[in-house]
Amino acid sequence: MKYFLDSAKIDEIRYAYKHWGIDGVTTNPKHIMNSGKPLVAILQELADEFKGVDNFPISIEINPHLDDFNEMVSEGRKFASLSDNFIIKIPCTEQGLIAAKMLEEEGIRTNVTLVFSPSQALQPARVGAAFVSPFVGWKEQSGEDTGPYIQDIVNIYRTYGYETEIIVAALRNGKQIADAAKAGADIVTCGFDVYKASFHHAFTDYGLTVFRDAWDNTETE
Repeated sequence: MKYFLDSAKIDEIRYAYKHWGIDGVTTNPKHIMNSGKPLVAILQELADEFKGVDNFPISIEINPHLDDFNEMVSEGRKFASLSDNFIIKIPCTEQGLIAAKMLEEEGIRTNVTLVFSPSQALQPARVGAAFVSPFVGWKEQSGEDTGPYIQDIVNIYRTYGYETEIIVAALRNGKQIADAAKAGADIVTCGFDVYKASFHHAFTDYGLTVFRDAWDNTETE
């Protein structure tokens, strides 16, 4: 399972790419806002940072106010022209799905986002979207069990041989990362701090304390 970083902060992205070996990046308007930089600056940074790096998808979300597929396609073309790595992130609406189909037919890869049910996940695969992003965090915050819904999407895609890669998105903790892996998802995308926390466990810290104490009380010569 591949790890994508959900961020628009270039320092986080550089660190995660160098030290964690992340496989891609996902952004959205909220991440752009939190970076404190204009959209155009973020796009240029990401394009420059990964220029010439093959197979490193960077999802860039179009203006969420656009509700006509022609406008979505136009903006998708504009963003895609900035970098071979850019994937056009489009909402899972009827107009968005039409736009995704058109862009994919032009050879522009898409990531259909804001997916919250197996039925929503079907059409992105049918139109050949490169990626689909079912969300977990908000559903679980409202009390839903997201395990069956992710597993259902994985099972449907396997049954019909869909090539669209499943990015389990909006993950908030290590358990959700592991659950996505158990379900057989292709990719997870998380924030920097979520990944960092997932690398740790309290018993690892406890074990180090025990072993350090033993080391310090053992003759080494």
